Amino acid sequence: MAYTTDSLSPAIESVLSRFAGMVRRIGLRHGLSDGDVDEVFQEVRIRLWRARGGESEQIAAVRSSYLYRTAVSAALDVIRRHRRAREETLDADGEHTAPTATDPEQALGSSELAMQVARAIETITESRRPVVRMYLMGYSREEIAQLLGWSEAKTRNLLYRGLADLRDRLSEQGIGPEGIQ
Repeated sequence: MAYTTDSLSPAIESVLSRFAGMVRRIGLRHGLSDGDVDEVFQEVRIRLWRARGGESEQIAAVRSSYLYRTAVSAALDVIRRHRRAREETLDADGEHTAPTATDPEQALGSSELAMQVARAIETITESRRPVVRMYLMGYSREEIAQLLGWSEAKTRNLLYRGLADLRDRLSEQGIGPEGIQ
């Protein structure tokens, strides 16, 4: 069944209203302004929708541990975006220069490679996408199984097959473990 944005919005908003205090505290703990905290809420909305594959039942059943990690990750991403924006400077000729990467994660996040990986994930079997996304976000198999309410065996199976599919898609594009070949 195809879900529309309107059918998902109530489930997402219900989850966010249940955990609004926690998300706000996480943002403030990271030194974010009220506007930045609103940006964290928006990031959490997007991540809920993406990770749960558009299933309103899964969104409604989200656990606090999942939302906590998602909110922390979103807050850190907001901080990184602000840091990159501050690092952008004008060079001596007045031309705009790109920020220099200060860590590998930041370099990957702004690269074409990250976009290619994201596009490749969209081509794998729909049931495997949330598991692969969560794994790539740093969740362990056990955490993924717990958060999605699945058995460890089901999670392991979907993850390994999803990662194999992802490797195949990236190989087809000439991308291997070393990056673009």
